Amino acid sequence: MKSYNWGVLAPGNIANNFAKGLKHAPGGVFNAVGSRDLGRAQKFAAEYGFAKAYGSYEELAADKDLDIVYVSSQHPQHMEHAMLCMKNKKSVLCEKPLAVNAAQAKKMTDCAKENGVFFMEAMWTRFLPSVVKVRELIGGGAIGAVKHISADFSFRSQIDPEGRLFRPDAAGGSLLDVGVYNVSFCSMLYKKQPDRIQSHMNIGETDVDELASALFSYGGGETAFVMSAIRLSTNQEAIIYGEEGYIQIPSYWHGDTVILSNKDGKTELKFPFEASGFQFEIIEAMRCLGAGLKESPVMPHAESLAVMETLDKIRAAHGLKYPFE
Repeated sequence: MKSYNWGVLAPGNIANNFAKGLKHAPGGVFNAVGSRDLGRAQKFAAEYGFAKAYGSYEELAADKDLDIVYVSSQHPQHMEHAMLCMKNKKSVLCEKPLAVNAAQAKKMTDCAKENGVFFMEAMWTRFLPSVVKVRELIGGGAIGAVKHISADFSFRSQIDPEGRLFRPDAAGGSLLDVGVYNVSFCSMLYKKQPDRIQSHMNIGETDVDELASALFSYGGGETAFVMSAIRLSTNQEAIIYGEEGYIQIPSYWHGDTVILSNKDGKTELKFPFEASGFQFEIIEAMRCLGAGLKESPVMPHAESLAVMETLDKIRAAHGLKYPFE
């Protein structure tokens, strides 16, 4: 099996999940870490076994040994950091959301094409065994034509004006942080974006959306309801309703259980996995590299862009802009 040298740009909290997943991705090599703080890069490299640590993102991007870089900086820096790597001819797996708006995302996908490198949004949920099974069940007609989807991802966090989630300059709020999972999930199953969006937002005291909900309507008569929040705890469940049954996915964004209900009764399926679950998107990225692909057919550029456009529309309906836009 061919191996691929991985780099990590910005070793923050989410990068820990990536590194734990990389341990369970055959062919993935812990090569280099880059941070603006050399000490932080060295600590992360020592903890997970990366061979090299750099005190700047520029040094990481210039490393000739690297095949692909995982970009895990904050939302507003995704475009800058991903494009830095791609201009240095490095393939990139960029943490979700791909960018803060569709205009940025378009620049990123254009940059990938111009530099001839692989580029993918790290929508890791899409590659979990449970979600892969859901696509197989629906494709096989287990619940008939899908007509409605309900997906929520909400959690209660204490207000912290200095924290990333509550800072407008960090593109904080629920929609980009966790609401993107819901919108991407609907996009994956319907293979299109809504024709009509009716949405609601609670803008909190720090001027970020603390709750966002939306009803999607599609041209074929399909609907979806999505909700995200950072000040409200929910089941974090997805339910897919078809004409001949329905599928439940508890804790769907990281779950290992699928509950199928149709004419044959109720069946609970289990798909346990080791580590963080990030290994499956890593495996997909390396599969694409090995096949010479520049984008993943499971998470293609066009769909990442379309999801960002839907998120833009939801924000625009409520006049929610970030200071840098």
